[in-house]
Amino acid sequence: MSHQQRHTLGGYRKSEQDIDWSQIGETLTMLALAVAQIDSSLHEGNQSINKLTTSFTAMADNSQKLLQLAASADSGMTPEAGQIASELQQEIQQAIIAFQFYDRLTQRLEHVGDSLERMGHLIADAKQRYQSGAWNGLQKHIKSNYSMEAERIMFEHIMAGHSVTEALEIYRHHFDKQAQDNFSTNDDIEFF
Repeated sequence: MSHQQRHTLGGYRKSEQDIDWSQIGETLTMLALAVAQIDSSLHEGNQSINKLTTSFTAMADNSQKLLQLAASADSGMTPEAGQIASELQQEIQQAIIAFQFYDRLTQRLEHVGDSLERMGHLIADAKQRYQSGAWNGLQKHIKSNYSMEAERIMFEHIMAGHSVTEALEIYRHHFDKQAQDNFSTNDDIEFF
């Protein structure tokens, strides 16, 4: 879907000629609502996270200055002050990791919104609605947006007919393993 098509899914409006209920129309309305809720939540979350990022950037800069000052022999700072600055730096690095998880969350929600909107357009197109090739194309597009192996495994389980509970169990197992592997590194973390 091109950028211009984003947010073009509309709810189903009954005209005077429509006398009966349509599950397709109701589905499109609910999909449009879901996309709007996801996007509005992302917008609000991004505003808050931008303020937090600015604050944490300033705190990280100031804690780095404190560490440099504490390392200076003629600073007059007590060893305890240097220790506090070091602990503050470590806490900031842990907060940055949380920001990185939030960034991943927003990317996933954007993909979900995009996928729901694409599905809505597919359902709305009477010529494509019952074409297996169109649905396969949508599924390939959705799968191509996954950046984590755990997401691809969950996708495969759902496509194979497993329940959401089973797919989430497999996903959590792989995600927890991947998160454990990532936390065992001693890499320096930088602000994005």
